[in-house]
Amino acid sequence: MIPAIRASSTAPAPKNMDRSFPAGSMPRLLAVANQKGGVGKTTTAVNLATALAAVGKRVLLVDLDPQGNASTGLGVKRSDIRKSAYDLIFEEGLNAAELAVSTKVPGLYVVPSSMHLAGAEIELVTVKRREYRLREALRRPLPFDYVITDCPPSLSLVTLNALVAVDAVVVPLQCEFYALEGLSHLVKTIDRVRQHFNPKLDIHGVLLTMYDPRNRLSGAVADDVREFFGEKVYQTVIPRNVRLSEAPSFGLPAIVYDMKCPGAQAYIRLAGEIIRREKKLQAELLALQSDSREKSQDPQSPDTKVNA
Repeated sequence: MIPAIRASSTAPAPKNMDRSFPAGSMPRLLAVANQKGGVGKTTTAVNLATALAAVGKRVLLVDLDPQGNASTGLGVKRSDIRKSAYDLIFEEGLNAAELAVSTKVPGLYVVPSSMHLAGAEIELVTVKRREYRLREALRRPLPFDYVITDCPPSLSLVTLNALVAVDAVVVPLQCEFYALEGLSHLVKTIDRVRQHFNPKLDIHGVLLTMYDPRNRLSGAVADDVREFFGEKVYQTVIPRNVRLSEAPSFGLPAIVYDMKCPGAQAYIRLAGEIIRREKKLQAELLALQSDSREKSQDPQSPDTKVNA
């Protein structure tokens, strides 16, 4: 059970983090991406990050959308922004933790967006290693458990940077027919990124959003997606909920604005489901590494004989 969240206007800045936190650890990198707009992408990024912070995780949200909705939805004022996600991409050597701005949610920080990201597509064309700019900034020890990137609603070079940088992608999918067409394009893009830039990139899960149980189409889309993606589809479904739409106007995540509303409760369940998947993935990885070590030490192993 996630405890009630108390918004704090005096949340500590990253430089004042508890020294007991492992500053040298590698965070888990997740992107929330879908090239189709209006599917609940930013709502998912903000509320997932909030729910993870509520259970004691240190979370950094990187707002890559030039509209900056994730930043304003967390109460970040443009006048307080000195360095942004734009600088993180274009200035070499910047530390994401130093750029992070504290939010009203303890444990949750954001690298805010910038309007300059709207022109980043053109600027990146001539930049060396243009696909790896964000990867080089985020693939380093950081004082966070999770880094979540909120991607723009397009398959741009900025989105490509996010896909090259992260470990896995959370894909929000609106329960409508046209959303299915957009999903197929995103899956193809992820496959190409895996082949050419980031071989370990995976779809963490597909999240059904704006689900209306009274609408037959919502049920039909949900059935089709589960049939195609199987266990990759989260069991948690995000319902249509007015409170989810109201919360950003107050500069608050829905989980803080009205924790008891159906939308907030759904994102709390999603966070729990993601944490369970993370533990399962970690256990599988450890088992694979253990099996690999045993084979390398076994003189009768075919792999050992080949290496010999």
